[in-house]
Amino acid sequence: MGNLFCCVQVEQSTVAIKERFGKFDDVLEPGCHFLPWCIGSQVAGYLTLRLQQLDVRCETKSKDNVFVTVVASIQYRALADKATDAFYKLSNTRSQIQAYVFDVIRASVPKLDLDDVFEQKNQIAKAVEDELEKAMSAYGYEIVQTLIVDIEPDEHVKRAMNEINAAARLRVAANEKAEAEKIVQIKRAEGDAEAKYLAGLGIARQRQAIVDGLRDSVLGFSVNVPGTTAKDVLDMVLITQYFDTMKEIGASSKSSAVFIPHGPGAVSDIAGQIRQGLLQGSAVEQQNLL
Repeated sequence: MGNLFCCVQVEQSTVAIKERFGKFDDVLEPGCHFLPWCIGSQVAGYLTLRLQQLDVRCETKSKDNVFVTVVASIQYRALADKATDAFYKLSNTRSQIQAYVFDVIRASVPKLDLDDVFEQKNQIAKAVEDELEKAMSAYGYEIVQTLIVDIEPDEHVKRAMNEINAAARLRVAANEKAEAEKIVQIKRAEGDAEAKYLAGLGIARQRQAIVDGLRDSVLGFSVNVPGTTAKDVLDMVLITQYFDTMKEIGASSKSSAVFIPHGPGAVSDIAGQIRQGLLQGSAVEQQNLL
């Protein structure tokens, strides 16, 4: 109906390219325009001024010979004041942008190792944006932003990287566990040493008390019973302890069998062995002092 009345409507955020007899004549802004077709005026086409996005997947190889797929997202738009360049100079804008993206990515990524590709993706995006801005500005397009949205290594490489990461974490966990067990063992050893030290003090005090008690017993018995010697008193004490020991062994239901001379006369033998051992120890000590 608009063509019948020589009128044309241009939508918002869009411009129309007007030609007369096939030659560029004007750029029509959004709104209604009179277009007398009878004198050769016509709309050659429309050009959107809206922001557009192009996702480009580029496969390339890193410096350490790992194939990766880099996904770049290009946001661009046509400039209203350069609408004629944008309409006439390029036949396929998206293919042109994709070619520039391939060129920059395949020139940048092979200079980096795979780990550096992940770390320097912003620098790669900036290089792509600078190259596109310089090239596409001559064709009436503005590059608003360039993003590297994904870096996909080969599936086998990705699995290997995950296994390396998992192994490293397991190694750290094993070290931490070993350190914990080491601390537990050290603390346990310190506790055992302290317990043995305290037990040794208790035994030493017990023996000192026994010696003091024997000395007091020998002295008291010698005073109260005239004519007895210290040896007689010591033999009597040993006989008493001998019978007390036999009584405890017999009374205990869980005691092991002990085969010892069980006659009373064996006490004198035991006492003699003890005295002989003490005398030998004193003789060795005197020799060491000489």
